Amino acid sequence: MTDDSNVEMAPGETPAPATLIDIVFPGDANHHGTLFGGAGLALMDRIAFIVATRHGRVPFVTASCDRVDFRAPARIGHVISFSGRRVRVGRRSMVVEVDMVAEDLIAGTRDLCTRGQFTMVAMPEGKDAEWSLPSLDSATIGPTKDDAVRMVDIVFPDQANSFGAMFGGDALAQMTKAAFFAATRASRKTTVLASCQRIDFKHRITVGSIIELVARIVKTGRSSTTVEVELWSEDLMGGKRTLTARGAFIMVAVDRDNRPVTAFAA
Repeated sequence: MTDDSNVEMAPGETPAPATLIDIVFPGDANHHGTLFGGAGLALMDRIAFIVATRHGRVPFVTASCDRVDFRAPARIGHVISFSGRRVRVGRRSMVVEVDMVAEDLIAGTRDLCTRGQFTMVAMPEGKDAEWSLPSLDSATIGPTKDDAVRMVDIVFPDQANSFGAMFGGDALAQMTKAAFFAATRASRKTTVLASCQRIDFKHRITVGSIIELVARIVKTGRSSTTVEVELWSEDLMGGKRTLTARGAFIMVAVDRDNRPVTAFAA
């Protein structure tokens, strides 16, 4: 695979199951130290939008969501992941089921916080009256070849410069986050960034694009690991995927005093 790799995705086809991953920070939590319910719902709706748009390759709006009961809390420091699945498709609407899972990366525990179904309605501008969404039977998901960490999101205007392209710093922050998830899951220790190799951005990422981070561990030492991270950009409507950047991040496992500790099998 080269740095200018391009992949064309047809309507109804997605590269892999869509998962949005984030961390619960103090600003996202209430006075009990748990994630605000509204913040969780907003991210559930976002992944439902990504799943629906990847399926139809037309604009979608949220029509409704079923009752959502929070079964377990997501606490400050937990990683929260949101995965969406297509469960029903009509002519111009579809239902996406979304799971929200809270993960303690150090303990290795995962709890299903909530599950909900979102009804998404297509807004097919410029399509004829006979147009309809691809059927669920024709939907395909590309194979995942390894256990890499995969996370998706959308580029919003506040992440872009005056030319409508994503800030390089925001892209690097997303790549570092993916490296952190991969290294911490592998070590079950707190990991910090020690260094990163030169990263060349081959293509601009425009507002409204889907970005996908793919992080794989490629080398380990006693207290450090090297994580290779690919940054893909995907045209929301057209489905064209472009490998925008690739970089290697060296992550070090540390204790509470920020000193390196043995965490990996050399």
